[in-house]
Amino acid sequence: MEERTFDGIRAMLEAREAALAPMAAREATSAGRAVPEPPEPLRLGYQIDRDRVLHTRAFRRLKHKTQVFVVPDSDHTVTRMTHTIEVQQVARSIARALNLNEDLTEAIAWAHDLGHTPFGHAGEEALAELLPDGFRHNEQSLRIVDLLAREGLGLNLTAETREGILKHSKTRESVAAEAWGNASTLEGQIVKLADSIAYLNHDIDDAVNAGVISEADLPSEVHRVLGVNSSDRIETLVGDCVHASMGAALGTAEARIELGGAVLAATDVLREFMFSRVYLVEDTLRAARRGQAIVVALYQHYEAHPGEIAGWSRPEDPAWRRAADYVSGMTDGFAERQAQRLGLIED
Repeated sequence: MEERTFDGIRAMLEAREAALAPMAAREATSAGRAVPEPPEPLRLGYQIDRDRVLHTRAFRRLKHKTQVFVVPDSDHTVTRMTHTIEVQQVARSIARALNLNEDLTEAIAWAHDLGHTPFGHAGEEALAELLPDGFRHNEQSLRIVDLLAREGLGLNLTAETREGILKHSKTRESVAAEAWGNASTLEGQIVKLADSIAYLNHDIDDAVNAGVISEADLPSEVHRVLGVNSSDRIETLVGDCVHASMGAALGTAEARIELGGAVLAATDVLREFMFSRVYLVEDTLRAARRGQAIVVALYQHYEAHPGEIAGWSRPEDPAWRRAADYVSGMTDGFAERQAQRLGLIED
């Protein structure tokens, strides 16, 4: 094979990173990887992280995992994959406008939901009740990139990407709630907010298409402050975030990605509306219960028969951990087929 040289390319990439906003993350100041690696001539560290995530089997499986509506009957219903794409797009738009590190932002965004179970949050809640230490998808996402991906070798991602994955989750009280804490990088904080911006808006679209709500049902404050359709709302939220966070990127204000007061308040009103009218209503929960029953039955079966687990777990781990890794990694369809094959549910 002909030997190729790439003189000057890495220096160009480093100069490009050096020209980012003062508070942007940079490879030069990264806490690095658990196992040090030599620099590459064509990619800096965070781009390597992003590319590694995109080539995992866990990422590919997201296209067959539920977002909110279990067993969707429309090709236009959001899946965990399309949700992730939308999070990445929103996050990158914010990062670019603030002149922050787009590669790190994308790496976190692509990886943040790798650990989600089949059947959406319903599946997550089912596993959380079964495991000794509970189950949280953000922790499982980190477990995947650290221990399960690449046939158990892990991805050896940078510390900043790993932290952003772990700390992207929020509690119900507010899109600004810390839950597992805020990432130390602004890029990680962007993904945390972009996750909410994306899911609130595409879940409205899905709920309207499913006949659960109508656009007119949304609170008047949401329409007045955020907009009367998804496009307007996303534009408002992204623009407000950029405006409110400019000082953080420049290092002239607290290092915090945030929304302005009025927009944050309206967003939290919208989030509470979605919980009360979409996520926790009986029609949505009824559809989710079958998925939960499948997750419970599969977990109990594989915990009792760990020898039947076909990959995606570590043989040295206890049976409960192996069963949780295996079942949580399944797509909706595979989980249902396995449960039927094992006689755990009726056809």
